[in-house]
Amino acid sequence: MTDNDNNRTVPNALPPGYRFNEFEIKEVIGGGGFGIVYRAWDHQLERTIAIKEFMPSTLAVRNDDMTLVLRSERFGKAFSAGLNSFIQEARLLARFNHPNLLHVLRFWVQNDTAYMGTVFYSGTTLSRLREQNPQMVNEAWIRRMLPMLLGAIKTIHDEGYLHRDISLDNIQIQDNGLPVLLDFGSARRSIGSVSDETETMLRPGYAPIEQYTDDNESEQGPWTDIYALGAVLHTLIVGSPPPVSVVRSIQDGYQPLAQRNLPGYSPTLLQAIDKALALKMEDRPQTIDEFAALIEMPVAGLDDVLNVKQPGTMLVPIEEVEPKAGALDWRRYKVPGLVAAGVLVGLVAGGLLFSGGDAERETAQTAENSPAQTQPEVAPTPPPAATDNRTATAAQPAATAGQSAEEKPDATPLPVAIAQVYIRMKEGEKLTLNGEPQSVSAASNGFATLKLQPGRYTLVLEGNGQTRSQTLNVAHAGTWLINPQP
Repeated sequence: MTDNDNNRTVPNALPPGYRFNEFEIKEVIGGGGFGIVYRAWDHQLERTIAIKEFMPSTLAVRNDDMTLVLRSERFGKAFSAGLNSFIQEARLLARFNHPNLLHVLRFWVQNDTAYMGTVFYSGTTLSRLREQNPQMVNEAWIRRMLPMLLGAIKTIHDEGYLHRDISLDNIQIQDNGLPVLLDFGSARRSIGSVSDETETMLRPGYAPIEQYTDDNESEQGPWTDIYALGAVLHTLIVGSPPPVSVVRSIQDGYQPLAQRNLPGYSPTLLQAIDKALALKMEDRPQTIDEFAALIEMPVAGLDDVLNVKQPGTMLVPIEEVEPKAGALDWRRYKVPGLVAAGVLVGLVAGGLLFSGGDAERETAQTAENSPAQTQPEVAPTPPPAATDNRTATAAQPAATAGQSAEEKPDATPLPVAIAQVYIRMKEGEKLTLNGEPQSVSAASNGFATLKLQPGRYTLVLEGNGQTRSQTLNVAHAGTWLINPQP
């Protein structure tokens, strides 16, 4: 879940080999002032997971019997507040099933503290990536990564919650390049508010002024997370966060990015970041959609996405059907998360935003531990293309569209559409797919949609004296967001 090379000794960590029933601790992969993260093996389902333990090292230590004990009785109130927030955070995260949000699988109380089991994400934090590979970060990379992050944050906001702890350390870039927004830092805030250490509990440079005020709950809103996101982008571009907001409130020494000589970055992006980092709340974008509009990011309308049921809690997932070895379990790619996000995510490496190349590379299977998901509907009129019959068979749902769960088809069912493709179309353009004209047009958001079966496709857009094209190789379920190039 964090850096695999971050195996340094963490004080008070559980030893390798320690068991929680079916879960066995393998190694420590991260540790901070409020918790420890382990890589563990699930012996029952035979998979790797991550386990996060609530362990505020300033308040408690571990006994020989592995239970936690307070360093002093006076820390009891702060520890209880942090523990309760940790539990609430687990429950909150379990409400969401978004590909770019930390996915909680299990939660339990043991050793006088609490634990949450999550999907194990390989990769590195954005902080370490910026430190080790600064040359990798440029505007094109940011624009590929940012829509997914915006979608994750918007999902939280749409449910009436705030993250309040967005930073480079709380964003992980997986090996396949997709970002994951990690924990909310709820325990950090609760401990700080009880122990009168609010300032030390906030991340300097990332926390806006309203998080330092006495009446911070009533003043905070989506603009609070937008400020922190602006600080993340500021740090990625210049290498350091903006000045601390409380210092800025006395004498604002912030130098707008748009006024600095930053070659390689567009005024549109820099001005949007400056707007997000406005000291006054009312001067910032008030919603993620407003911020996305400032950066000129494409945002999909809800009507353009498959109409599927919203997922239930993922706190204790149960897999009803065990897929056969080697079969394509396309149900694990969840569309409702994209619906709630309002910002489309490429779940396949080739679907990265505005990619002009050949979208044929496979994504790393970071969602392999997700439970069975709601199935996409069968495409009513699938376009002609060479299909992989084995893949189509493996992806065939139990019942086709229009049939009840009890009915069985009399004949071999048609291959299902496993890919939802969003194509950027300009006014007056016509689309052909493998040489066949398609009667589709762009919605109000500028994107047309297609549902495709497995196979290789050449998409050609013609109009306005220009021809744009792109090739897709659909072998796995997912969602593509593409902008064919001339």
